[in-house]
Amino acid sequence: MKPKALYILDAGSFEVIYGPEERAALASQVQFLGEPLTKHDCAEHPDQLREVEFIFSGWGAPLMDEKFLAAAPKLKAVFYGAGSVRGFVTDALWKRGIVVTSAYAANAIPVVEYTLGVILLSLKHFWRHVATVKSQQDRSSLALPVPGAYRSTVGIISLGMIGRQVCERLRTHDVCVLAYDPFSKPPENVEMCALEEIFRRADVVSLHTPWLKETEGLITGAHFASMKPGATFINTARGAVVRENEMLEVLTRRPDLHAVLDVTWPEPPVKESPLYTLPNVVLTPHIAGAMSNECRRMGQYMVEELRRYLAGQPLQWQITEVLAAKLA
Repeated sequence: MKPKALYILDAGSFEVIYGPEERAALASQVQFLGEPLTKHDCAEHPDQLREVEFIFSGWGAPLMDEKFLAAAPKLKAVFYGAGSVRGFVTDALWKRGIVVTSAYAANAIPVVEYTLGVILLSLKHFWRHVATVKSQQDRSSLALPVPGAYRSTVGIISLGMIGRQVCERLRTHDVCVLAYDPFSKPPENVEMCALEEIFRRADVVSLHTPWLKETEGLITGAHFASMKPGATFINTARGAVVRENEMLEVLTRRPDLHAVLDVTWPEPPVKESPLYTLPNVVLTPHIAGAMSNECRRMGQYMVEELRRYLAGQPLQWQITEVLAAKLA
């Protein structure tokens, strides 16, 4: 008998994460008890959870508290085809010993690719040149000099999975890589230094710090004020790690600096925020993570994790209670 399973996630997330190939691969190994459910379906009809052993989820996962778990007495594992699990895990889930695995590593790949692209464009002062050409309607006007990707300096803040992969991708470029992380050993060819030194020395600073109580407001106005002329700050992590008002004050009086922000706090920014109007701020709407076809990679990771689970092999991306607290 195949183990019994359910998809439980937002309706719009189901086909985005679990494409035809992923659904077929999962159906060959487990028996799905019905059509995909949403967390609202589960709340209204908890009896549908009675026989479920495996849940395949993603964005819109239900809160798996004592009430939910009481309705799912046979639940053994949750395969979460997205990033951070903090939105649905509870103490009750950990106490039950239910296995949780996540596709956070798959979601990291497009963030790394986005970051590398933005770093290289920033070293060319891409954002300033685009604005200059459009405003002056003259392609011959260059804002020189630019750091370029030869013997320039890139600073990486935090060496989690994404920060380390960005460092690895930068190894193929002729740049000096600095990193700040008080809890990690440096990757090869990366110089560890203080946070303040990162901002003073780097032509581009890229933030990859998770949002924890200890990291709220870690990046201050003083850090931005110390940046070298023409430097760029990139944030694909969490907006709350930056003291936004202090950053805006510096960016207002330092038009030579640029900030490329894929995340803000709050998100999206409030109406009439200077983030929308400052010419040296580039806003993207949280697009660094997996989008469209990239999301299928997360579903594929869950297919592979299921195979490992059923074969009695260690899971590659299992989440522990300690790890869950770190993955913002």
